[in-house]
Amino acid sequence: MRVLVVLPTYNEAENIERVLQRIRQAISDAGVLVVDDGSPDSTADIAERVGKELGGIEVLRRPGKAGLGSAYRAGFAWGLERGWDAFVEMDADLSHDPDALPALVAPLCDGADLVIGSRYVPGGSVPDWSWYRHWLSLGGNIYAAIMLGLHVRDATSGFRVYSAAILKAVDVASVRSDGYGFQIEMAYRVANHHGRIVEVPIRFVDRVEGKSKMSIHIVTEALALVSWWGIGRLWRALARSTRRIEGDHVGSAKL
Repeated sequence: MRVLVVLPTYNEAENIERVLQRIRQAISDAGVLVVDDGSPDSTADIAERVGKELGGIEVLRRPGKAGLGSAYRAGFAWGLERGWDAFVEMDADLSHDPDALPALVAPLCDGADLVIGSRYVPGGSVPDWSWYRHWLSLGGNIYAAIMLGLHVRDATSGFRVYSAAILKAVDVASVRSDGYGFQIEMAYRVANHHGRIVEVPIRFVDRVEGKSKMSIHIVTEALALVSWWGIGRLWRALARSTRRIEGDHVGSAKL
């Protein structure tokens, strides 16, 4: 199985060399695609230099910051065109431990379509967060699970692996959400296509170097999208129920 790690970057010069080295150590035969959104700190140049040293690393340069979801769509499209079998999502700031990659990829060999590195299954943890941030994240995941009927504990996790087949099935190019919303929508689409979703525990830590890209806009967008998708889901269920009742009435009238 040919595995491609898709690594979106924006101003990750302080982390990119180390994360690329650790990815290569953890899963030596994987390819890496760095999707850089025009980082002014020369992240792409560093990645290209490291790629020449380590091999198997490509850099996709984009003209400006276009968002996480857009970066993953571009990276997935690049890899699908070149015949890769599995696609890893992970952050470049070392909040996602590269040493966890073998455990994350393994379930795909047993038929999983999406493997999520989960903070909220037994063995998963977030040691550095305040109680407020922890409960905000956990609460958002519970809300998404209820509204969307998802049997997933950590739908917002950005450390995950998809099979090429499921990316084609869900038409990833048509996904337009970003940030947490992108992660939730992708899990929702996989579930709606009856894909097999597996969660494996991870330890998530905050970045040491560089500045976080998280913002209140990203969180608000995700909650709004989940609400919209959830309302649509309930409306479709109500419509199906109404049609069944009307069908039963028509059948009774004929009798």
